[in-house]
Amino acid sequence: MCIFCQIAEKKSPADIVFEDDKIIAFKDINPSANIHILIIPKKHISSLNDIKREETELLGELLFRAKEIAKEKDIASQGYKVVINTGEDGGQIIDHLHVHLLGGERITKLV
Repeated sequence: MCIFCQIAEKKSPADIVFEDDKIIAFKDINPSANIHILIIPKKHISSLNDIKREETELLGELLFRAKEIAKEKDIASQGYKVVINTGEDGGQIIDHLHVHLLGGERITKLV
């Protein structure tokens, strides 16, 4: 079981900022910005490459949640970055689809 599945099932600790029946969002333990939140589906999907047509609504929910968290963290007006790393060459470290929400400062580097 991957670490993100363990977090989703509450078998590993995380600083959770949002949760519903499909999604959980938590602070990155190795942040690349002042605000660095990971937003994941509770359902295990290895990467963006593994999204099925019937899961596109879930992908939209992940992006919508990124926007909502940005508003809650008061970074929406000044701007933020949303990143999905896919595969080893794309910088994906954990094989579980996740969205990075970065903000609270000018973001010039990639995640």
